[in-house]
Amino acid sequence: MTVTEGFINVTGGKVWYQQHVQEHSKNNTPILILHGGPGSSHYSMQGLSILSKDRPVIFYDQLGCGHSDRPDEKSLWTLDRFVEELALVREALSLGEVHLLGHSWGTTLAAAYALTKPKGVKSIIFSSPCLSAPLWAEDQDRNRKELPQDVQDTLKKCEENGTTNSEEYKKATAEFNKRFVCRLDPKPQILIDGAKYKGRDSYETMWGPSEFHVTGNLKSFDCTNQLNELTIPTLYTCGRFDEATPKTTEYYHRLTPNSQFHVFENSAHIPYLEEEEEYVRIMKDFF
Repeated sequence: MTVTEGFINVTGGKVWYQQHVQEHSKNNTPILILHGGPGSSHYSMQGLSILSKDRPVIFYDQLGCGHSDRPDEKSLWTLDRFVEELALVREALSLGEVHLLGHSWGTTLAAAYALTKPKGVKSIIFSSPCLSAPLWAEDQDRNRKELPQDVQDTLKKCEENGTTNSEEYKKATAEFNKRFVCRLDPKPQILIDGAKYKGRDSYETMWGPSEFHVTGNLKSFDCTNQLNELTIPTLYTCGRFDEATPKTTEYYHRLTPNSQFHVFENSAHIPYLEEEEEYVRIMKDFF
């Protein structure tokens, strides 16, 4: 396998990319991985390089995180700029035909990009999707009610007082994450190691202080009324205990004409780590 990496100029700076290519499959349509966040980096998803046995796999860190530049300019943190960035990455890497695999916020980006009707996108995987911020917020309100009452009270108090950067808010958030983000105990080392690659500026500007308290400029994002325009093969997946709930994910699936739907029964929001082998199997079956 050949692994190459480099940087691509985009609005606001340079973004890092890495390509995994095997000689016997280099002519097959590549997969471009769109990581979550905003600002989470490709780091925890690097195990998906195993898909390069069948076709090239390309990772890139979106601006503001990972190995990419981290400009201190809030005007850069918009969905439109990230859509433009994705187009520039495709152009720079000569990805005339491509499969898109987006996870979490990466699905927001994949949908917004696909709805600009670019040529050559052969299929999309929406992994633990967020295609409607209002629906996401409603689901998290329900999820929060499953937390112990003292945790709920702490979250509410900190949000009302504007102390979401406090240690008590972080500890309460961790309780949410154990149930709805990653259920593995102990927490996977790759998530611990990957924390340093996260970019908080883009996350807090676009999303908010936590997964379940949406205050950023994506707050009103909702493309559900356009999902019928996605006519290419599409796969929706989520975990049974996912913050991207099975009910809402299936709803997106029903709105998308040529789509499939799969639930990972033993996962929350990170099935590519929580059920690694099964996740890869489902991806391979789809491709």
